[in-house]
Amino acid sequence: MLTPGDVVELDLGMPAGSEAGSRRPAIVVTAARVLNGGPNVVQVVPLTRTIRTSGAEVVIDPDEGNRLAVRSSAQCQLVRSVATARIRERTGNVGPVALGEVRETLALLLDL
Repeated sequence: MLTPGDVVELDLGMPAGSEAGSRRPAIVVTAARVLNGGPNVVQVVPLTRTIRTSGAEVVIDPDEGNRLAVRSSAQCQLVRSVATARIRERTGNVGPVALGEVRETLALLLDL
């Protein structure tokens, strides 16, 4: 079962424009109460190895918990809903601090 903050490998297919695409890691940001119901669709924030100085992205360093191979940037501006069938595997979890930073950035972007 997925939990908030999980790092998952997704197959997003071919990107259009500036979308994230192809096979890439992403962070699950869906609320635990929703994930507990076993949804068919979850909300994710894609990760990229390209580090930008943007207020819309959160830099995450690799550690034992998240199991990222390299320093990555959570692209909060590209939050999206994906079918759970696109998830290839769960590889780690970013933990409550990084998840909180990602969610705070999402709240700022969405004016929540």
